[in-house]
Amino acid sequence: MKGIYQNAMTKHKVSILLVCVFISLLEFKVEAKTSPPLEREIEAKLRLLNKPAVKSIKSEDGDIIDCVEIYKQPAFDLPALKNHRIQMVPSFLPESENSSTAGVFNASSDIFQTWQKSGSCPDETIPIRRIRKEDLLRADSLDRFGRKPPEVFDNSTSIMSGIVEVTNRSDAYLVAVGYNFIGGQANINVWNPRVDKPEDFTTAQLWLKAANGDNNFESIEAGWIVNPTLYGDHRTRLFVHWTRDTYNKTGCFDLLCSGFVHTNKNIVLGGTLGPISSPGGQQYELNYAIYSDNHGKWWLKVKNNVPVGYWPAEIVRNLQHSASLVQWGGQVFSYGVKTDPPHTGTQMGSGGPAGGRFGHASYMSTVRIIDYSLKLKYPQIVGAHASEPDCYNTLNDVQFGKDPVFYFGGEGRNPHCP
Repeated sequence: MKGIYQNAMTKHKVSILLVCVFISLLEFKVEAKTSPPLEREIEAKLRLLNKPAVKSIKSEDGDIIDCVEIYKQPAFDLPALKNHRIQMVPSFLPESENSSTAGVFNASSDIFQTWQKSGSCPDETIPIRRIRKEDLLRADSLDRFGRKPPEVFDNSTSIMSGIVEVTNRSDAYLVAVGYNFIGGQANINVWNPRVDKPEDFTTAQLWLKAANGDNNFESIEAGWIVNPTLYGDHRTRLFVHWTRDTYNKTGCFDLLCSGFVHTNKNIVLGGTLGPISSPGGQQYELNYAIYSDNHGKWWLKVKNNVPVGYWPAEIVRNLQHSASLVQWGGQVFSYGVKTDPPHTGTQMGSGGPAGGRFGHASYMSTVRIIDYSLKLKYPQIVGAHASEPDCYNTLNDVQFGKDPVFYFGGEGRNPHCP
């Protein structure tokens, strides 16, 4: 009888053990199923964005710069660029003019990127700013990380005129409209404007655009930006951007998607710039130029004749041939523009009005276009536009015998822009 009892107890213990194992496995499966999908998406996105580094550099501004083999950069994740051979040297390199040659005024061009003080990348590599988990968590969505928000158009305006109003941006720019622009350039002085709201950003930049139908355009852009949501701080940074469909589903900042082909091992896209201009003090400017090499590539060069890389023909359509308009100026993105008060307090340019002129306002000097004459020239016809002149304004200072200087900017919210 005792043996029968012990045998029963043994079977009972085994049953209990099996039940415990089953419950443990069930709990494991439940835990696996309930682990946040977002975590896995973030890890996958980070693996896609952060390519294996040959060398990494810790910059004093907090950025980590990865030196990545040039053919492993994000551009080559695009199937259309699978067999693309990088062009290291532009086939056409127009000579830029500096401010002193143009007879404007003396400003320093001794601009550098902060990371350059901490090291350099080897040959056959390019520097890429490393993306971190916290960068992705600040984005509205992983799918739109690194992209400009889509523009919401006012249907009463026309894209072909270059005067297009949108409800989530405020622009102040100089524009030249035509049919055969193959380049544009300007010297832009560097400031660090205040950004009021976490989702706001502010730029000083150059745009080259081509229309793709009503309220639909493609654009390639470069300049400086303060964008805390994207970069995690309020520093002034060099940026590039592109879109083929008015920022809807294509394009991005810097190298945050496949597109721009980076070729310069000494310049990082999204890197901080310095020194910064000061009100009434020393002005620091950086030359930006975008131009076509007649093979569908659009090159970016800075500091007069330093090529940074190019937008390849495969990522654009009408821009493979030429741009229909060129814009120089600033833009503030915010849901607090063109709406009921209060207006955003995000500044444009220096934060001062255009009328402050040199030393106080943000400016663009040596404004030039390139057409099929292949010569840099001041546009024959230009127009200045500010979508909210009480908030951000413009002044195209044209004086006899002097090169015109375009001033723009403003403080945003003020007694006249409540």
